[in-house]
Amino acid sequence: MLLDKLGIMSEVSFLRVIMDGIPPGKDKRLIIKDLTFEKVQVRLYQPKTSTTGQRRGVLYLHGGVGRFGSIRAYERTCRYLARKTNSVVVSVGYRLAPEYPYPTQFHDCLTATIHFMKTAQDYGVDPARIIVCGDSSGGTLTAAVAQALVNRKDVPKLRAQILIYPFLQAADFNLPSYQQNARIPVLIRERTLILGLKYLNKDLSAVNTLLEGSHISAKGRKKYQKWLSVDNIPHEFKTRGYIPPGPPAPYSEELYELAKPFLEPLFSPLLCEDSVIAQLPETFILTCEYDVLRDDGLLYKKRLEDHGIKVTLCHLEEGFHGTIFLAAYGKVTTFQSGIKGLEKITKFLRLM
Repeated sequence: MLLDKLGIMSEVSFLRVIMDGIPPGKDKRLIIKDLTFEKVQVRLYQPKTSTTGQRRGVLYLHGGVGRFGSIRAYERTCRYLARKTNSVVVSVGYRLAPEYPYPTQFHDCLTATIHFMKTAQDYGVDPARIIVCGDSSGGTLTAAVAQALVNRKDVPKLRAQILIYPFLQAADFNLPSYQQNARIPVLIRERTLILGLKYLNKDLSAVNTLLEGSHISAKGRKKYQKWLSVDNIPHEFKTRGYIPPGPPAPYSEELYELAKPFLEPLFSPLLCEDSVIAQLPETFILTCEYDVLRDDGLLYKKRLEDHGIKVTLCHLEEGFHGTIFLAAYGKVTTFQSGIKGLEKITKFLRLM
């Protein structure tokens, strides 16, 4: 932000450079191709090892709150998944805000996913073994794409979805994980909402009243309560300094109008209707103890299981937001939680 104020480099440009990092060298074990799926840039990773049948396909939707992150930034992650699971991995280079306003990011991801599902056999992939995967806001996109596909008849059903510490709702910023981890980097409570407002190109002056929940009407609270109740979060996640909130904040019609896109399933997949949730594929959810988004994952797990969807939960006791992204970079930035998380993800993929 200092560089931004000095006119040296914008905040979003700085974060894009930081996330992109230094690209890895060539990988002799993979065939790597840059392609275009219906005008959406993608990078395909295909193992060179021989196989007797068709491989599984993994679409990776990267994080970055729709404003940063890239194919290059997630190069190591996608190479790792392709090598370790003998899968064809497609990294989706969806267009970023603010140059391409929301919801361009979702439409690009959905377009690339449908194209790959229709042409999977061209890349040696079994159309019945396609998994969509994403971390952080990429997890949001993954959940939204999976929901958008449930009623389509022109593509095969997804085999599974993998949500890595996903953001899934903007109705309640006072869940236990938001309280407990409010000041824990890299995703502090206020910063989460600020990033979301910037993504949607909204006024930042409403941060405090949004955090208090003034954008939710009495009718909305009644509707969302069945999905967001802290009673749906296991007791062991509420023992570390959680204080049940007091009476709800006064409702503001003006704030509701500002925050309307926040409450749409495209942005808050946890608020999707039951008729869609009931049709979702098998799901893997990774949560981290020291992450404001932990309870989004736990609440989505409960919703899915209530509708008979098989869910595998990987909870990292020492984990924090971004640990999987860092793990792929090697020893310098690796934490044990990230290594464990990557191993759990690859184990799940091998079963698909």
